[in-house]
Amino acid sequence: MARILVVGGGVAGLATALACAQDGHDVRILERDATPLPASPVEAFERWERRGAPQVWHSHAFLARLRKLLATRAPEVLDALHAHGAYDLRFADYLPRTIEDRTPRPEDEELTLFACRRITFEWVLRRAVLALPGVTWRCGVEVEGLLAEPGAGDGPPRVTGVRLAGGASERADLVVDASGRRSRIVPWLAEIGAGAVDEESEACGIFYCSRFYRLHPGAEPPPEQGVVGADLGYMKFAIFPGDGGIFSITLAASLDDPPMRALLHEAPFEAAARALPATREWIDPARAEPVTPVRAMAKLLNRRRRFTRDGRPLALGVHVVGDAAVCTNPLYGRGCTLAFVHAYALADVLREHGADPHAAALAFDAATRRELLPWYRAARDQDREAREVAARQARGEREAAPAPAAPGQAVDPRAFMRSVLRDGLIPALRTDAEVVRAFMRVFNLLAPPDALISDPVAMGRILAAWRERDRRPPLPAAGPERDTMVDLLARAA
Repeated sequence: MARILVVGGGVAGLATALACAQDGHDVRILERDATPLPASPVEAFERWERRGAPQVWHSHAFLARLRKLLATRAPEVLDALHAHGAYDLRFADYLPRTIEDRTPRPEDEELTLFACRRITFEWVLRRAVLALPGVTWRCGVEVEGLLAEPGAGDGPPRVTGVRLAGGASERADLVVDASGRRSRIVPWLAEIGAGAVDEESEACGIFYCSRFYRLHPGAEPPPEQGVVGADLGYMKFAIFPGDGGIFSITLAASLDDPPMRALLHEAPFEAAARALPATREWIDPARAEPVTPVRAMAKLLNRRRRFTRDGRPLALGVHVVGDAAVCTNPLYGRGCTLAFVHAYALADVLREHGADPHAAALAFDAATRRELLPWYRAARDQDREAREVAARQARGEREAAPAPAAPGQAVDPRAFMRSVLRDGLIPALRTDAEVVRAFMRVFNLLAPPDALISDPVAMGRILAAWRERDRRPPLPAAGPERDTMVDLLARAA
């Protein structure tokens, strides 16, 4: 079995340690933050310093694919989460009230998420990982680079450990970089003479802000209303239930829309949340009260890195997991799930190719391209589309539904698909359980990003709803028009 150094003690690093320690590897986690584990999730929420992971103070989605992975590969972690207040959200729990056919199907069991605060999730995960035999935790340790030996002939360098701040070093059979979006793996590889990393990066173009609330004793959440969230074009919003009677609201808007930056302040944030019918129910003062300030996240990007070139690894004895390799817009809530998928993919690769670092590097590259890259491309393309829509609304432009094309006349495919999503998918999600099932499989990463539009049954139902767009009453507005919201924010500020 290998001695593995994991750089970073966040979710990706802990998932890697969990997956590898389960196979008997000796794992040492090197975490930059000096972050002793609080005594309970309650104490963690109140005063856990996680400077290197500001995302712990934002909303998180723990998707069905993550729950399924935990249930099959680490059931003790899922049991511990339940014991500390996490609870399951089953398919029937997020069907909107407007759907009449609520007959359960056998496949619905797989569509089970769990509700939990990110800080509770990380607290439970760290405690479970540190209890495993063969796992060592070191915090307050700054990794400054890689140790490596030159490759044989024209072969890639072989990583043998890491350099630490202060001149110390750690040796290992394998180094895993799980240090997140701020990873310095690119300059580290350059320093040991590895080839250039193939990297693609694009700004998401948004900021988002979150605030946590606590239900009053005896208060209940609003009646089931499906997945609570919507895209107004100029602003996105969502509600995330959590453990301990705590939930969070996240609002997001374009960086290029200055009036919307008022959301970063508490009074405008509250005004916006009260203006949205869905969130208004949750933050009714008779039901809940805020328990944190408004916290912001910006400088968001979609990025993918590849650590092979022309079929050859850039370096041996080093792998990159989670956001350090592939990161997507965190607003879509896929980060924790993809980190676990990636970590267990690495453990599976090491089980099959552990004695051959060259084969392991190529197999892990293939697994990354198969499991993570489709979600990177989906997030990148969705963000490009969202930036265009937000820019049009900021200019006061409205996009009309595409008129029927004359014979031989070309139709703008992007405008057509926007119309189908707006006037077909959204109405169908309120009335058709089969469309909800197909949509939620993609949302929960149980099906590829393009599975919904390539499903002939689901798309047939969505197009049927789209064709009825001019013959049905308009749907209730998910929120005010942009000009109304901008005026509301200005008055609140």
